[in-house]
Amino acid sequence: MADTDEITVIGGGIAGLVASIACAEGGAPVRLLEAHDQLGGRARTADGPYRTNFGPHALYLNGTLVPFLRERGLMPPVVSPAMSGLRYHRGGTVRRTPPAAFARAVVRMWPVREAPHDRSFRDWASDRVGADGADMLSRAAGVFTFHHDPGELSAAFVWERWRQSLLDQPSKARFPVGGWSAVVERLEAAARERGVRIETGVRVTEPPPAPAIVALELSDARTLLGDERLTWPSARALMLDLGLRTRSRPTDAWVIWDLDGSGWVERYTAKDTTLAPDGEQLVQAQIGMRPGESPEAAEERLGAVLDGGLRDWRDRVTFRRRSVFDGRSGALDLPGTSWQDRPAVDRGGGIFLAGDAVAAPGLLSDPSVTTALEAARGALAWAGVDAGATSASAAVASG
Repeated sequence: MADTDEITVIGGGIAGLVASIACAEGGAPVRLLEAHDQLGGRARTADGPYRTNFGPHALYLNGTLVPFLRERGLMPPVVSPAMSGLRYHRGGTVRRTPPAAFARAVVRMWPVREAPHDRSFRDWASDRVGADGADMLSRAAGVFTFHHDPGELSAAFVWERWRQSLLDQPSKARFPVGGWSAVVERLEAAARERGVRIETGVRVTEPPPAPAIVALELSDARTLLGDERLTWPSARALMLDLGLRTRSRPTDAWVIWDLDGSGWVERYTAKDTTLAPDGEQLVQAQIGMRPGESPEAAEERLGAVLDGGLRDWRDRVTFRRRSVFDGRSGALDLPGTSWQDRPAVDRGGGIFLAGDAVAAPGLLSDPSVTTALEAARGALAWAGVDAGATSASAAVASG
């Protein structure tokens, strides 16, 4: 048992904030340290007239973050996906209806509940829908994997996420009004109300004393703890944020689903007009970068996708930001592996990990929330706090 029951949480993203709240609810004093001046990590929303998120985000009603927020009255106002404006990019052209082979593949795969861990998704799906259909199902998974070729990944990994994000109808995706800062602000307020001491602009360079929760990107956690085992495959993706003048007769697509290059284009102002100045649209596009591919080459491929669904977009640009996400898009399970093989939450000696590349199932933010709650339970136990009846332990047990 530790000499003190104070729990240190390093990292103020979604995982760190959730862990801090759970530990405070368990009855322990908590200190949260964040290297940046603002909390939120990759869930931050940029200041200014263009409310861009640092990476694509959605709240899923069938995920783990929404129940955590709702149980505490922290759910922000949200909007549902747009009901029209979906386009499909295949064979170098953009169309309003899905390719026939893609539609047939979705229908034939719809009843399938489980997929194997030891086969690639493309190989497994090909047995069921043929090579062309399997390739399009694979490319379509770029929206939640950020990988240049999701067909190479574990069939179980891809299909579980396909079902949760795309086949579970009606759509469970929701988008916080004003961007993800609305979620971060509510989590921060909840942490402070529960007595969490939050310190920003503090970069931790030495392993923290136990009990502690390290809620950093896996590469940063590896450096901080000096543990070379803290590694797991992730994607390298190009993100392009665009502000565009609105056309006099709006014909811009809401979403362009890239079935060629595993890209995804979304016009966020189709559902939330607060994200850009009046008379403008906010678009975020992503594409998985191929091995050795330059940002310029990836942007050229992404530009070809944009051309088909956002007419004259190059002449309408009012804002532009390009980012490369290298190993910052969550875990990717290769054939023969599963989430259980990822770095464990409990690192021994009163140190616990939380984040989207740590051992937990689920889509996008799910692993961050699940591991944060598990880490909170472990840290509370190490601190000598009986968390058996707390909401934190209940949430972990139910998750």
